[in-house]
Amino acid sequence: MSMNNFFGHPGPIRLDRRTLLKRAAAGFGYLAFTGLCAEASPPSASPGPLSPKTPHHRPRAKRVIFLFMHGGPSQTDTFDYKPRLHRENGRPCPFKLPNVSAADNEKNRKPPPLLGSPWKFRRHGASGLWVSDLLPEIATCADDLCVIRSLHTEGQAHGEATLRLHTGASNLVRPSVGSWVTYGLGSENGNLPGFVTICPPRAHGGVQNYSSAFLPTAYQGTAIGTADVPIAQAEIPFLKNLDLSQARQRRQLDLIQRLNREHLADARRDPNIEGLIESFELAFRMQSEAPGLMQLEGESPATKALYGIGREETDDFGRQCLLARRFAEAGVRYIQVSTGYKWDQHKDLVAGHNKIARATDRPIAGLLKDLKGRGLLDDTLVIWGAEFGRTPFAEGGNGRDHNPQGFTMWLAGGGVRGGMAHGETDEYGHRAIADKVHVHDLHATVLHLLGLNHERLTYRYSGRDFRLTDVYGEVVQAILA
Repeated sequence: MSMNNFFGHPGPIRLDRRTLLKRAAAGFGYLAFTGLCAEASPPSASPGPLSPKTPHHRPRAKRVIFLFMHGGPSQTDTFDYKPRLHRENGRPCPFKLPNVSAADNEKNRKPPPLLGSPWKFRRHGASGLWVSDLLPEIATCADDLCVIRSLHTEGQAHGEATLRLHTGASNLVRPSVGSWVTYGLGSENGNLPGFVTICPPRAHGGVQNYSSAFLPTAYQGTAIGTADVPIAQAEIPFLKNLDLSQARQRRQLDLIQRLNREHLADARRDPNIEGLIESFELAFRMQSEAPGLMQLEGESPATKALYGIGREETDDFGRQCLLARRFAEAGVRYIQVSTGYKWDQHKDLVAGHNKIARATDRPIAGLLKDLKGRGLLDDTLVIWGAEFGRTPFAEGGNGRDHNPQGFTMWLAGGGVRGGMAHGETDEYGHRAIADKVHVHDLHATVLHLLGLNHERLTYRYSGRDFRLTDVYGEVVQAILA
């Protein structure tokens, strides 16, 4: 059969490339549908952006759950025991304070009083790890915790420090950690996003904290709810199927995608349009699995009680932590759970920290125990921490100010040593002084545990190769199991 007869024309066909793409676009939606239906023969299907990818080296962790304690828990009231600070409670601060504004010069003329911890510290577990009475449930998991007491970062304000923790930078829009992880590894489940953020904060960076920035949009975090909405009322946006049958939805989506691809052909190349097309396809696939994951009715009463679900204080955060376990179990690569902006006590430290600790302590311990009981903790890296810590001296008499010079985070599972503390702050808990770990080092270590070399995980944009750790970062070898 000649080409002329094949197209049904008696004479030669003269089409420019753009017109040919437009006329051929009608079939792209059906090709996508064919690919979805042909999962039994994966070698013939082209891999999508979230397809599983080969790591650089053997990973110790397959996934991450990041528990973001927004606002900054006080390290000297949680995991960094400072007997001298307790003994010298009320005395004038003996060290020079950092100046972060012109007004501080006046403030620093009179040293503020030291503020010892109002909570008692005790040793826990076979390891004898120090944990305060503020977090009695997490203390029962002491032998699984790798506590880093020597974190430090830049940024005396929440916005800068939060962006550095989530993206490695604050002066440019950069991809978030979760986006880099899914870019490097893809997802284990083609029907779910690779990166899910549960009740993310609106402030201090907002969507930048889970944005893919210049990476392809497929690697952006999918948000479920916001920090100021109870998780029981939260939904995944735009996932409702409007009571249409799957076949009818597919026909409707094919029409929309045909128009999108015609627009993409006109634009020649537009990452935003490409990302939109991919997101529509992912949303269609998610309808088969995501709604069921969001429903907790199938969990046993014992499991719900483990997370504190059903108790007024712990119900909301308990549901978030249980959702994190369910998403991890289903193959999501990076899951973040956020407390909301509730750890920032510039005054009334005891009441403020007690309230948020009661809301999160049991759910977090429940998550660790549940993961361990299901055999998931070995290859799930759990991270607990915030953008910075708090000062060892008083602000306003009974509060604490921001402290990026030295603070604490902990990791559990996923290839780290349990029951240990790494690094030190000074005798007052103010500055990191030994085995210091910068946020860039933390990022390099997380990527390493996932099988990714932070120096090789790069993306070329605007004429240069970018990476999460920029030109910094060292893997913290001492904490690796």
